[in-house]
Amino acid sequence: MPKYTLPLIYLAIVAVMSLIAFIAYGADKKKAKKGLYRTREKTLLLLGFFFGAPGALIGMNIFHHKTKHWYFWVFNIIGLILQIAILFALLYV
Repeated sequence: MPKYTLPLIYLAIVAVMSLIAFIAYGADKKKAKKGLYRTREKTLLLLGFFFGAPGALIGMNIFHHKTKHWYFWVFNIIGLILQIAILFALLYV
């Protein structure tokens, strides 16, 4: 297997999960404004922590959603750090 195959697959997974997380944050914000049934916080947190942190952080900022909850920042930033660490491990180990 070529050296960069695994990192590229990993980046594709992060990109897809980030898109899903971004859409989830936007959809939940829209539901919040309309007073509809909401996405569980646990779901949003897990989307960001498991490979979707870039999209979750961008979604938080663009939609101004969950930005006042400290634990959303903590989970997503820790997730982002882990995702970057995994990428470096795949590239250099």
